[in-house]
Amino acid sequence: MPARLQAFLAILVWGVSFVATKAAVAEISPVALVCARAALGALLLIGVLMAKREPLLLPRESLGPLAVMGFVGVAFHQLLQAYALTLTSAVNTGWLIGITPIWSALFAAIALRERLPAGRVAGLLIGFLGAGLVVTRGRISGALALPSTRGDFLILLSTVNWAFYTVLGHPTIRRLGPTRATAGSMLAGALWLAPVFLFFGAWRDFADLSVKGWIAVLFLGLLCSGMGYLFWYGALARVEASRVAAFLYLEPLVTLAAAALLLGEPISLATILGGALLVAGVILVQRA
Repeated sequence: MPARLQAFLAILVWGVSFVATKAAVAEISPVALVCARAALGALLLIGVLMAKREPLLLPRESLGPLAVMGFVGVAFHQLLQAYALTLTSAVNTGWLIGITPIWSALFAAIALRERLPAGRVAGLLIGFLGAGLVVTRGRISGALALPSTRGDFLILLSTVNWAFYTVLGHPTIRRLGPTRATAGSMLAGALWLAPVFLFFGAWRDFADLSVKGWIAVLFLGLLCSGMGYLFWYGALARVEASRVAAFLYLEPLVTLAAAALLLGEPISLATILGGALLVAGVILVQRA
């Protein structure tokens, strides 16, 4: 599968994840949700490894990096976003997530020595502007008010964390391949979360979970944490981190489309214009 298609598919499921997370945390705690996501994602990815007949045992020298990746990109990141979404809206989250490619490009330039030509910088800025238009629907005051709550601040922190994670995992992905690296980091994340799950007695949350809630949990675990991470790593294995990160500009557009379909929210002219800028920004970054 082409690397850019993998990145797009990851963004597609992650864009819907904010709507699904809002639905899930209305019924269960962020701890219960994140632990279920990591466990389901790890089981799915181990199944993928077995189906592809790839080795399940990982080299000893990769265990340390995978443990760090599992903490940063799975346990800490998902807890941060799940808790933040109990305090802020999906719209604010989408706007703030649009900042991630800028951090990713900067980290990649520093840590991976990726070049930042003028065309790529211009594409990042255009995409950033488009993300703002999409999620604020052209109301500038809405953007200037951020971060106005603790939830907004935590989402902002998660954008820096995800950019760091994207760069952090790059060498391990190249060494192990995307499938083994994804499965290893997801399993590590699940192991990091296991004591938290037991300490809070989070298993009790699932007793009264509705059918809608179970659908949200399964979607988040199998598609967002399992296949989404696999697609993302697959793209990172073959394309520069800053180019892959540019696809994150499409995430707010997917989030608003999901909100329009599932929640009946209207789509404004500003949303259409912002979406066009998002696409233009991504194309410019890819071609720069």
